[in-house]
Amino acid sequence: MQKFYYPKTPTSPEICFSPDERIFFMRGISSPEDVRGIYYPVIEWFRKYIDSLLEGTSKHFSKIIPLKFQVNLIYFNSSSAKFLYELFLELKRLDSIKIPVVVEWIYDEEDPDLKEAGQDIASLVDMGFVYLPQKR
Repeated sequence: MQKFYYPKTPTSPEICFSPDERIFFMRGISSPEDVRGIYYPVIEWFRKYIDSLLEGTSKHFSKIIPLKFQVNLIYFNSSSAKFLYELFLELKRLDSIKIPVVVEWIYDEEDPDLKEAGQDIASLVDMGFVYLPQKR
């Protein structure tokens, strides 16, 4: 499947999903005015990719090789949170074929609210996240 890339702007994050390189990350700020315009294509791409894993047509990950998804958002608004939730629901579908998923939630160690937001999303989708504090 082709790589998905969305460049960073002042109000939207850099998004890179590259199955061949085993790279999946979002980083920056997510408070776009047109949140649907950014995230609908992201979710559509991700849904198709998860479908390819479920169908066995993509062999990038296995029970031994986890899919690592990194989230390094400095800030995200509530509209963006809804779409993050939808992305993680897609990842959760991999449970059915036992592909392990590692979500690394990177947050500013001086911003406990950002860590808590990750914990809330993890709880809602019933996934374990790895929380990595970072100095900014």
